[in-house]
Amino acid sequence: MNWGEIDTSKPAYPLVEKLILDDYRYIRNDITELTSGAPLYHSVLSAIAIGDGRTHSTFKRAKVDNEAGGNAVEELVSRGIIRVDKAKNIFSSWDENEKVDNKLFFNSPFIRFWFAFVSPLFKGVRDGDYEEVKTRFQNRQSEFVQLTFVQLSHELLKQNFQDDKIVEIGTYWDRNIELDIYAKTASGKTIVGTCKYTNSKVKKSELTKLKDSCTQNNIKADIFIIFSKRGFSSELKSLKQETLKLFTIKNFKSLVE
Repeated sequence: MNWGEIDTSKPAYPLVEKLILDDYRYIRNDITELTSGAPLYHSVLSAIAIGDGRTHSTFKRAKVDNEAGGNAVEELVSRGIIRVDKAKNIFSSWDENEKVDNKLFFNSPFIRFWFAFVSPLFKGVRDGDYEEVKTRFQNRQSEFVQLTFVQLSHELLKQNFQDDKIVEIGTYWDRNIELDIYAKTASGKTIVGTCKYTNSKVKKSELTKLKDSCTQNNIKADIFIIFSKRGFSSELKSLKQETLKLFTIKNFKSLVE
């Protein structure tokens, strides 16, 4: 975006107004070059940006049928705007005849932001009225950032497992379970984890929930990982060991460096 250095110690929303909303017309022209300004593409992109990314729920939210939605996705992939992550049959809990939706992800975090908070509310932004954007951003900021938090957590894990390098990492989902972290190390160990971008400390119950979910779905995890924006309860921290690793926001400093 050619913004130069940004003071990230400032609250996010004033930066959004200054750097994005005040420059709406110029950025909109750049976005239109990517999408041709097609209403169908914009509907699908907004649905991906504020939804769970699954194809079925995306098309439903965008109010398009599978054929039109599928054609739009194919074109948006060819333009490099989004990618399709296919569901993998890893665990025996998944019936071979069961259809599991693929997921749609933006290749650029900024484009995702635009179609979550700016494009759907363009009339007000165009007219200089930012109130709707401000309200939506304040109400959905943590929910929106969750995906970025998960993706950065994957990068931090790859950095931290140097003695037994991670050879595969991503999210996992099927009809029964959704995991923020599913990874394999070079030695064959399975890592399973969850990421909580919330304003409360993560308690032991979250670990219990994760373990129970793995047991119910025949997932044999060697290492459990929990990332937390606000840290952990004393009880959970006391359980930290080689098979349970806990990370907070402070740990992400190494990625920035």
